[in-house]
Amino acid sequence: MTPFSTLMAGMTPASEGSSVFVSEDWLQGRTTYGGMSAALCAQAAALMDPELPPLRSAQFSFIGPASGALNVRPALLRRGKSAACVGVDLVSEQGVATRAVLTYGAARESRLKYHGKPFPRAAAVEDSPDFFGGRQGPAFARHFEFRTAGGVMPMSGSAEPEYLIWLRHRDEAAGSSAAALLALADAPPPTAMALLREFGPISTMTWMVDFTPEAHQDVHEWRLLRMFAEDIGEGYSTQETAIWSPSGKLLAIARQTIALFV
Repeated sequence: MTPFSTLMAGMTPASEGSSVFVSEDWLQGRTTYGGMSAALCAQAAALMDPELPPLRSAQFSFIGPASGALNVRPALLRRGKSAACVGVDLVSEQGVATRAVLTYGAARESRLKYHGKPFPRAAAVEDSPDFFGGRQGPAFARHFEFRTAGGVMPMSGSAEPEYLIWLRHRDEAAGSSAAALLALADAPPPTAMALLREFGPISTMTWMVDFTPEAHQDVHEWRLLRMFAEDIGEGYSTQETAIWSPSGKLLAIARQTIALFV
């Protein structure tokens, strides 16, 4: 397997942006796993301009399949006194596979503070069983360790599509960059799969991730993810994910639109 840190370090300058080869162990079906596609976009932007302020929000459209040799093309759209906006295209032989818009912002003094998502009640990591329960997950899932802290399981036929999962990179050198968090945040299967009794094809269409200030300060290894489907119908699912550190700090909130072919 190619560790996450090795893949990030293997991004090399190209005529446009960076080139990278994504090995089969990072695939989900016939395409690069979505979290890795997002991570490559964020890493390419960081390589383009190491002086960018912290990443505050990211939007991704997953347009087509991507695997093997890829080109990642960042472009600065605008830079102001405290904020910057970068567009990134992840391109395969078939054309644009992922299009990203990344918004960065420097910290500023503010008297306003509010924390509206409390840390959920969850089993301790050491008391949480393996999420897949011995079943084989997608190829890329071998790069992460999953443990069930509550909620339900995929393909359990549940009426409540919600997961509570402890999750971490197996690569000890993965680090705590925005790219590392993006690679991890999309790893669990969509919660709509909890309604199924057997596997069915799915595909993420869009993904938006908002980062809190703590996302750029916390270095704990484990992350707790609470994921739930908000609406499922007509072959689509909308889903929210919240991510915390073990100390209870909210790190990111994500929203996802998923196509369901079942």
